[in-house]
Amino acid sequence: MIVKVNGENFSAEKSLNIDELLAAVKADQPEYVTVQLNGEFVERADFPKTFLKDGDEIEFLYFMGGGQLVATDK
Repeated sequence: MIVKVNGENFSAEKSLNIDELLAAVKADQPEYVTVQLNGEFVERADFPKTFLKDGDEIEFLYFMGGGQLVATDK
């Protein structure tokens, strides 16, 4: 089975669910990742029961907060 993960081909011998894929590709901070499968967002609760098929396209997205608001006196 070959799927595309963040634009790169990934090969697996069997169908994986999303949790297994996150582990297989050693995703950074998997607890914070948002996943799109073929352009559709997948709910975190569905990761264990969402199995990938040959040709699927998966995107791992990380939404970052932060920045700093700085007040300036004039």
